[in-house]
Amino acid sequence: QVQLLQSGGGLAQVGESLRLSCVPSGWAVIRDYHMAWFRQAPGREREFVAASGTNTDSTVYTDSVKGRFTISRDNAKNALYLQMNNLLLEDTGVYFCAAGVFVWETPGESIKYRYWGQGTQITVSS
Repeated sequence: QVQLLQSGGGLAQVGESLRLSCVPSGWAVIRDYHMAWFRQAPGREREFVAASGTNTDSTVYTDSVKGRFTISRDNAKNALYLQMNNLLLEDTGVYFCAAGVFVWETPGESIKYRYWGQGTQITVSS
């Protein structure tokens, strides 16, 4: 069983930056998994934010975060990151990291990810 441990996040004002981290527990290594970030705003369904394939050149973003968020992985540290710049009010929500093994197609589908982090609250205020 792979557990993903998240850290970072918290409170920010519009235009500020935050960074999330995700580290697997135990023997799991992220280089073996496609990794992603999802988020869920209050009263809304969980939505895809960004994904990073095992080929580190493969990244995908939802349109609303392109140019502002960067997903990256440090295989040496066995960690996944989400750097969030120029935060907007609509970025508020609980953010989840996820890991899965699948053919690198439509990585924005949550059903493809078997393992999930515990969630981290991001609150952006004006």
